[in-house]
Amino acid sequence: MKYKYIIIESNESVVEELYRSFTKFPDYICVGNSGCYNKALDLILEHNPDVVFIDVDNTSGLNAFNFVNDLYKYVHELPRFIALSQSTAHAYNSIKNNFFDYLLKPVNQFELRKTISMFSKINKEQSSKLCLKSYKDYRFIDIEEILFLKADNNSTDFFMADDSVISAYKTLKSFEAILPENFTRIHNSYIVNKNYISRIHFGKSKCTIKKSSYDIPFSKSYKNNVVVLEKSLSKEALLSLN
Repeated sequence: MKYKYIIIESNESVVEELYRSFTKFPDYICVGNSGCYNKALDLILEHNPDVVFIDVDNTSGLNAFNFVNDLYKYVHELPRFIALSQSTAHAYNSIKNNFFDYLLKPVNQFELRKTISMFSKINKEQSSKLCLKSYKDYRFIDIEEILFLKADNNSTDFFMADDSVISAYKTLKSFEAILPENFTRIHNSYIVNKNYISRIHFGKSKCTIKKSSYDIPFSKSYKNNVVVLEKSLSKEALLSLN
């Protein structure tokens, strides 16, 4: 599973050091950084990151704790905030504001690895269900019960193992970013769950889904994804060559 992170920090050397450290964590993708209140807020609203590293020393005039409290006005669910500081002076306020962790600058590689490991572990434990929100309606579905997803204009249909179809009012791309690795985009209109694929026919450019009568087309632009999918499935199977 891929995770998005943002850095809110005005010290470029700290930002660059974090960038370098994260090269060892390929599942984490930086989607922006800024020390400016408005730009940082816009980055969070645009990208909906999983993790935000934020300077709590107020070195750029941005008060981290006021920023986090203001964010409640704009988003239903906050990302995980990780404090960056030169000292432990703001540790108490960070705890009171429900920060996930507290890292001292310059950021130590070992301490960052521990933080990332804790975050990944917690998210794996919580990631068995997907919450589909529509106004005041919250629907929870088992991720492993999803056969495939189909785009329908600006909404997405979830085809489930129990033959039900559930609609969500978000684009396919938004779900592509948060679903675990066993989900693969094979077409502009389709994401499939690898665990339910029973056949890949390259001649007809189709994938057959178990527990259903669906043959899902894959397009040339996503053929490389299907090749990777086939290699992964072949490794897990006893292969019989004709």
